Amino acid sequence: MSSLLPISRLLSYRLHRVANAISRSAAARYRRDFDVSLGEWRTLALLGEESPLTLNRLAARAGLDKAQMSRVVARLDERGLLVREAGAGRSTPLSLSRKGHSVYRGLIKAANERNEAFLVCLTDEERRVLDSALEKLGKLAKALESQENL
Repeated sequence: MSSLLPISRLLSYRLHRVANAISRSAAARYRRDFDVSLGEWRTLALLGEESPLTLNRLAARAGLDKAQMSRVVARLDERGLLVREAGAGRSTPLSLSRKGHSVYRGLIKAANERNEAFLVCLTDEERRVLDSALEKLGKLAKALESQENL
């Protein structure tokens, strides 16, 4: 039997640690510069990329449960960053308000700057390999998740 890897060498643990560190620093910047939480940022970014989306669709795309997304949407709505179109409950189409679009433009610019700051330590070839590896790992993870949920 081959030797077992300790948790610190497992791919899922290592990816989780990197992703958390990136998210924590992003959360601090977005809170400081735009007064939004990480969940609010992701919601604004998803609506800025594709709109309108229902709460259920937003939750799925953001990787949040529906109750969490409902709270995020309520906070953004209170701040006037969203527009709710006609509909009922979680099937109501949501999009960014004019104010929401303004915040989104600042956030996505900051996110792109952060993205480039992280990628600068990689060569062009390493960037291509990383992108390819993440695509493959993402597809495999979804397939394994489907199998585990049977």
